[in-house]
Amino acid sequence: MAGEKEESQKVEEELKPENENEDEEPTVEEELKEKQSDSKRMKPWEQHAAVINLPRFDYNAPSALLQRSYSGFLVTCSIKREKSATKEVMSILDKYIGSYNYANTECLESSDASQSTKRRKTQIDEIGGISAEGMERKSTSEDTDGLSGNMDSIEEKGSVLSLVKLTRSGLLLLTFARENSPDPVAIVSNIFQCVESGSLRSPLWCHRIFPIQATCLLDEKELRTVVSKLVLQFVNDKQNKLAHPTKFAVGYNRRGIEETQTKHVKDSNMCSLLDRNKCFEIVASVVKEAVPDSSVDLKSPELSILVELLPLSRVPNGSLLAAVSVLPQNLVSVKPRLCIKPLVPDGKAKNEGVRR
Repeated sequence: MAGEKEESQKVEEELKPENENEDEEPTVEEELKEKQSDSKRMKPWEQHAAVINLPRFDYNAPSALLQRSYSGFLVTCSIKREKSATKEVMSILDKYIGSYNYANTECLESSDASQSTKRRKTQIDEIGGISAEGMERKSTSEDTDGLSGNMDSIEEKGSVLSLVKLTRSGLLLLTFARENSPDPVAIVSNIFQCVESGSLRSPLWCHRIFPIQATCLLDEKELRTVVSKLVLQFVNDKQNKLAHPTKFAVGYNRRGIEETQTKHVKDSNMCSLLDRNKCFEIVASVVKEAVPDSSVDLKSPELSILVELLPLSRVPNGSLLAAVSVLPQNLVSVKPRLCIKPLVPDGKAKNEGVRR
């Protein structure tokens, strides 16, 4: 009997500390060690995905770009820094796009009467916790009924832009997924103002953000139509005060796409537009048709028409697509060539050791 009691006491003493440790919460050091051990067990690409959440490429985008015109942004960055630049530019654009614009647009388009428009606008305000009268209140299930699509666009801001795969390094292409999108030129202008005022930190990886107002095939007829529409839109905007005669300039960037890379392009019209002088001639003639009182001025243009050839990946039929925008004077630089301004001045970039 005595031997049995001694054995039972030993068993209880051995089990007692284990039971006590189960009730205790792990310390911060223990949690840190556990996380480090987990990260060691993770594979490199799993660790990268856990730290940086990057959007996936939209492989349907090249075919979709052939169907209709898209707006968006073409971003230049350091080579082999595309992932860092993608994360940086997505966080910047997320602040200035404002997906609530989509909610307001959808409400205005879907409502047939002024009462329904007012009711939906009130509901959207209440989603943010503020009623039409300015009183704070909580949103109820009745308020959000029928607004699931708006809530999705408000909460899922990442779905507003699509990341399109390109064939060249140092470039990022982001397109708006919907036709009724915010004005990319106004967004880039706002970003420039915030960077200059210091309210937005200067980006490290993104060098330039070119706002794309429209895309089209590198076809003379389509290019004429798009340029004419954007120029008239710019001239008719009362915020743009133009002198007479109106001074303009044309910029064309092929991003290194040479004729050797487009042997499979059978359309002679597209091949002819690869010539810079031919493209200049077409765009300049369209501007003079839209604005008869206009002249070319490469030193201080009041409006600049920029055509960017997009090096898209997996484009069917070997088609060539171009991005077109008409920009005001404050967004372009003329030296050493006509292009969108850098987000960080070249002098500051050199001092910081960043190649632009």
